[in-house]
Amino acid sequence: MNWASGRGTDTLKRPREIPGGAARPVALVVQKYGGSSVADADGIKRVARRIVATRQAGDQVVVVVSAMGDTTDELIDLANRVSPQPPGRELDMLLTAGERISMALLAMAIASLGMEARSFTGSQAGVITDAVHGRARIIDVTPGRILSALSEGAIPIVAGFQGVSQTTKDITTLGRGGSDTTAVAVAAALRADVCEIYTDVDGVFTEDPRVVQSARRIPRITYEEMLEMAACGAKVLMPRCVEYARRYGLPIHVRSSFSDKTGTWVSGHAEDESEEAGMEQAIISGVAHDRSEGKITVVGVPDRVGEAARIFGIIAESGINIDMIVQNVSAVATGRTDISFTLPGTEGQRALDLLRAAQEKSGFQELLYNDRIGKVSLIGAGMRSHPGVSAKFFAALAEAGVNIQMITTSEIRISVVVSQADVDTAVNATHKAFDLEADEVEAVVYGGSGR
Repeated sequence: MNWASGRGTDTLKRPREIPGGAARPVALVVQKYGGSSVADADGIKRVARRIVATRQAGDQVVVVVSAMGDTTDELIDLANRVSPQPPGRELDMLLTAGERISMALLAMAIASLGMEARSFTGSQAGVITDAVHGRARIIDVTPGRILSALSEGAIPIVAGFQGVSQTTKDITTLGRGGSDTTAVAVAAALRADVCEIYTDVDGVFTEDPRVVQSARRIPRITYEEMLEMAACGAKVLMPRCVEYARRYGLPIHVRSSFSDKTGTWVSGHAEDESEEAGMEQAIISGVAHDRSEGKITVVGVPDRVGEAARIFGIIAESGINIDMIVQNVSAVATGRTDISFTLPGTEGQRALDLLRAAQEKSGFQELLYNDRIGKVSLIGAGMRSHPGVSAKFFAALAEAGVNIQMITTSEIRISVVVSQADVDTAVNATHKAFDLEADEVEAVVYGGSGR
């Protein structure tokens, strides 16, 4: 990451709330607004007023914006109606139009409030990526034009979700959650004091309020816990965004653009138990679920050295990400074993085709595929020092009549695979068993999407 030069000493500063209730001066804030926040003209005007208010309060502000509402999905549908397999380069060129529309309209709305705003595409803002279309990764941010706009008193507005390839100079998109990633990467490059992620819910909750109405807002959560929740299906932040923030020690403040409620701070580390890190860590931070995965079982794999490496090498070479893996004990009578793993449901058929092509060489007997599964995860840094969490989790599922198909764990997470039909039951039973419910309804989904 190309760090920007230090800001001038004459920058206006004011105290801002930070985790733990303290205050410190904040000079530069990056604000990201999701599609639900700028879904229509009224939403754009509301966001413009919030941005102007931030600036009038004394902070410098840089804005990253998503496409309006469902614009990206509509553009994808349009592309698929024109071509069954749109070329990646041209699809990226099409999809980036959504953010360009919203950034220009937002700049106009800010201008109508008496302040200058300058909109920048990802490439104009210096977001440099690799050459992979549809899921590019940011490799550098060179924010020269953003800094120039700030120094001249303008409010920079950056189109999220997009960048430019360092090698081909083509326009690229960053994939799901790309605007979150853009915001954190820009904030890191600018050495901003905080990255505010504005969405349509009032922060991070112990579960999706659409599934658990009594979900409780989490005032503060560590990078590691948030990363686990994001990876396990919590959609309020994307994993790459949280990983960037953790790498650069950048606080994220998740808030709603529809209210002035406190929201959730994402900062600090799970292993940090110092007083500075905040109050004593709760045992469990929350529950997350994911209905988008599929499960492949490779049946009758010869139990010999290298067979698992061969199977997963085929998957890795194709660029498919694997989540949970379980291998059964080899049967003495046959000398064979079964290997099950989960992967994104959208990649299920491609993975099956690749494995079938290698079946004769590998020698496994058959493939089974199940796309009607769900993953339920229990997350909390406190479980490291509290025995019995697993037993309580499994007991809650058993009492609710939920059968567990697979189990994996990390130091701060326990994940299980269950039938897709049992996900809601499992989530609610787990949430109640660990006393995560709020005394009264806290969660309001203002825009309907949670993004």
